[in-house]
Amino acid sequence: MIDIKKEVLLAQTRVQPYIRYTPLEFSPALSKMTNAQVFLKCENLQYTGAFKVRGAFNKLLSLSPLQRKNGVVAASSGNHGAAVAFGLNKLKIPGQIFVPENASSAKVGNIRNYDVPLTFYATDCMQTEIYATQYAKAHGMTYISPYDDLQVVAGQGTIGIEISQQLDEIDAIFAVVGGGGLISGIAGYIKEHSPYTDIIGCLPENSPVLAESIKAGKIIEIQTQPTLSDATAGGMVQDAITFELCQRYVDDYVLVSEEEIKQAIIGIIKMHRMLIEGASAVALAAFIKNAEQYRGKKIVIILSGANISLETLKSILQM
Repeated sequence: MIDIKKEVLLAQTRVQPYIRYTPLEFSPALSKMTNAQVFLKCENLQYTGAFKVRGAFNKLLSLSPLQRKNGVVAASSGNHGAAVAFGLNKLKIPGQIFVPENASSAKVGNIRNYDVPLTFYATDCMQTEIYATQYAKAHGMTYISPYDDLQVVAGQGTIGIEISQQLDEIDAIFAVVGGGGLISGIAGYIKEHSPYTDIIGCLPENSPVLAESIKAGKIIEIQTQPTLSDATAGGMVQDAITFELCQRYVDDYVLVSEEEIKQAIIGIIKMHRMLIEGASAVALAAFIKNAEQYRGKKIVIILSGANISLETLKSILQM
């Protein structure tokens, strides 16, 4: 059995010099609205505008000298690609990033900031991932999965360490779920540190792959629809390590509509003058949807990223 807490603590020692210790901000407006004590973990303020740098750096810093020399490959809808590119640039490691052809323009622009070769392939994240894996194998490079990698998961779990340092007696943590890297890393640490804390996985109704897979008892393929939560859209590779970790540590799953995601983005702009992307809004929307059962409780919502395109933001604000 994987000892996630141990791996997260190791990750913390590696990545600390390379990441931002993000604020845990109390939200008076959300607290008043929901009759709970609501705190926002602001990974939207992390380097590259998303939590992904934690896992990317932990993986890159774990590579052998030969692996570094041969270079790495990543596939991503955007945030993971930017995080890996940022790490490659910082650590002077060669690499190649693949993104789907329909990736967010804001996220593609973010990747391009770090001068790492970028290639578009397919329109489905899973197809992009499979191609990138094959490319890495053919070129003797190391493939870095956005979620199916112990070092990546452990790196994301460092958020759990920070939250536990910033707040005592947390009743529930709401985190968005795509491939499960973020939530399984946080949950794996928090559940060992604070077993009574509920870990709630939050997904868009249009792409609920992991939640449906948990129900089925195995990773399944389902038809997904476009979603504002582009960072979590699409399927999962078979035998992903995050599936078993989510089975073990995540207490419940909440699905939210596209309208609820939109309202959460607008709400954060109004209440906190902060920008968040669709994936962040999924976690907030899931809490608001279920706020009644958390009255009087201490709640943490992970704002996972801020990388929303101007076009998407304009379309939301005009509605």
